[in-house]
Amino acid sequence: MSRGDNARPGRLVGGGERRARLGLRHRLARDARAAAAEEVADALVALHATDPATVFLAAGARLADGRDPVAEVERALYEERTLTRMHGMRHTVFVVPSPLAAAVHSSTSEAAAVRERAALVKQLAAGSDFDAAWLAGTERLVLAELARRGEATGAELGDAVPRLRASYVYGVGTAQEGPQPVSSRVLRVLGMEGRIVRGRPQGSWTSSRFRWAPAPPHAEVPAAEARAALVRRWLAAYGPATEADLKWWTGWKVTDVRHALAAVGAEPVALDDGTVGHLPPDDLDPVPEGAAGPWAALLPALDPTPMGWQSRDWYLDPAHRPALFDRSGNIGPTVWWDGRIVGGWAQRPDGTVAHRLLADVGAEAVRAIGAEAARLAEWVGEVRITPRFRTPLERELAEGGAPG
Repeated sequence: MSRGDNARPGRLVGGGERRARLGLRHRLARDARAAAAEEVADALVALHATDPATVFLAAGARLADGRDPVAEVERALYEERTLTRMHGMRHTVFVVPSPLAAAVHSSTSEAAAVRERAALVKQLAAGSDFDAAWLAGTERLVLAELARRGEATGAELGDAVPRLRASYVYGVGTAQEGPQPVSSRVLRVLGMEGRIVRGRPQGSWTSSRFRWAPAPPHAEVPAAEARAALVRRWLAAYGPATEADLKWWTGWKVTDVRHALAAVGAEPVALDDGTVGHLPPDDLDPVPEGAAGPWAALLPALDPTPMGWQSRDWYLDPAHRPALFDRSGNIGPTVWWDGRIVGGWAQRPDGTVAHRLLADVGAEAVRAIGAEAARLAEWVGEVRITPRFRTPLERELAEGGAPG
């Protein structure tokens, strides 16, 4: 049984071993790359999808040579539906393996949806003549229209369901007061509740304008059981990690985190910084520091690997944070060498992938990183990528700042 972060830890898991685990478990080491998008999602538990491009770029960094990341992800998301885009941890949109969707919904999305609905009803009451009954009636019309059509854009639903074209006053009595359409909020609530899902976007794979479709049925999983299932998967990918890391990643209460760790029998281990991490009970054997071999990667903004832990000093020099994060804590595109973040990258208007190293990594690393930049530019092709959350180094490189 896990005894919490106050328990006497077992063996020491140093930074070198953690970086080796990261390279192997996250499919970043060259010999660990995946053959399919589902393998990438399984390895990472969930792919950040707030910025649609992140899903494809994260997969592309981990797929074996010869695999088309766009075709792979679109096949899994829209044709075979082995991956599902949904609201999940930290009130954020993720792409998850479809068999895991029920656990994510029950452990995380369901509670967030309750809060989202209550907030919307309160805001409608303050800023319009609409109430909970009006909202429920509007939702019934939207669901009926989607059932009839199969899928539709928000604009198409607005044409078919005039109520969606209504507005209310958001932030009454605050500096943010102003009119806001109800359509995006209604669709958001329905999506968070698992009643509708995002389908193919309008335009390219970088677009955030999605079609909506009725959600397929999913099993009802008790919340505690769902949290345990999610933690079991997460520790296998991100362990060893602390209670604070898991609380941050999920957005759960600390009591829920501790109960889930206990339910999976997580074992405490000592970390370099003096904190206590946790590993699954069947994953306690040491991983040699060099097991992943030297590897290079260019990961996108909001990639699951750099966003996987709250405490990042074991793979990120704190001095590099200001260049790589925005003011809200979102990480931009990063350059990795052998388990550490060593720089950042950006795509310029002419399609060039420019990168800058923030540390002296040696000639071998420079060559490997350059090869990864060329690989990325080749498969992205004519598409131009601008992260939704701009960071200082990414903006500077995109605007023509000197690489290095």
